Amino acid sequence: MLEASRLRGFLNVKFLQDIAEDAKLWSAKVKDFCEVRREMIPIARPIITEEEKARILAILESGRLAAGEEVQEFERRFAEYVGVRFAVATSSGSTALQVALEALGIGPGDQVITTPFTFVATSNAILHCGAEPVFVDVDPFTFNIDPNAIEDALRTHPRVRALLIVHLFGLPCDMESIGELVSRHELLLVEDCAQAHGAEFRGRKVGSFGHVAIFSFYPTKNLTTGEGGMVVTSDPEVARKARLLVNVGMDGENYRYEAVGYNFRMTNLAAAMGLVQLGHLEARNEARRRNAKVLTEELGDLPWLLLPQEPQGYRHVYNQYTLRVPERRDDLLRYLQAMGIGCRVYYPEVIPRTPAYQKLGFTGRFPRAERLTQEVLSIPVHPALSPEELQAVITAIRAFSPAGGRGK
Repeated sequence: MLEASRLRGFLNVKFLQDIAEDAKLWSAKVKDFCEVRREMIPIARPIITEEEKARILAILESGRLAAGEEVQEFERRFAEYVGVRFAVATSSGSTALQVALEALGIGPGDQVITTPFTFVATSNAILHCGAEPVFVDVDPFTFNIDPNAIEDALRTHPRVRALLIVHLFGLPCDMESIGELVSRHELLLVEDCAQAHGAEFRGRKVGSFGHVAIFSFYPTKNLTTGEGGMVVTSDPEVARKARLLVNVGMDGENYRYEAVGYNFRMTNLAAAMGLVQLGHLEARNEARRRNAKVLTEELGDLPWLLLPQEPQGYRHVYNQYTLRVPERRDDLLRYLQAMGIGCRVYYPEVIPRTPAYQKLGFTGRFPRAERLTQEVLSIPVHPALSPEELQAVITAIRAFSPAGGRGK
């Protein structure tokens, strides 16, 4: 049995009196307290309401499980949200990437400039199309692809037809500089918005700048359908080709095949969930932004941390709140995990250094991206965080000292 003096630091006197009067109650309260302390604060927690459950149940009861009216409504409403003419739902963000590139006509002999610091699905899609990814370095403060590095690569890679940019962690790329490059070099622009639903550059939503863009609806994203993705564009021909590719090359349901396509369709079940999630997206993005604001205010005085940036004119939607921790990142990672704070390294390797890409002969130096792989650490910022959980994250980080001992 624990002595009362050992509990006095976190239990009030009234509670000590209560538990002294009733041994069973004392035992139960201590057990509950320990269980609460052991519960991990996750780095992501999808919010699934009764509204989603009811809509999914209605689909199950209807028997219309495959792609149908729910998918069409989700496509229409998502296109309106982004500010484009067309949206084509897919089975994942990864399949959306491949469809987007193929719908643009990217294929063998083409080169596509992209970032080495992101989830591997981005460059995998280029390879799946038979094209060649050309990796360029990133801006160390925004984590996004560096327009100056793009310019340098264009001088030495004459076969580049497209840029595939990633709005990483919810922060838009520098769309002014990138747009100028696209126009001057007559390039195709593909936006990977997998982590940036609702992010904006100077009041305009990401996904509306490129010839085509994609979104992911994986459970960790700002909007989820469990698994799912979306191709968005204002080009009717790109939309037509994307719809063919998603539906095994078939136009409609007449088993007449116009292209060698795939079964990348979204189900009505996923779309039903997405429609509800879309209605909550702006409120949940604002919750992420509020949590990020608190983190920035409470951690901004720690000299051993570099906090995420939101340049003027950008709207960050904080799919991740990603710190830079020079020298002691791995120590902080282990410490937070031991404290029950979910955290992850996104990403531990630049893509050309991964075994899969090394086997394909990829090389190159990306000093800024490589440094980020040694320093970045993402911590909870999602809208399901309670105020108590958010404060627990802050308290834990402030109690850590990169020089040993206690923090500030």
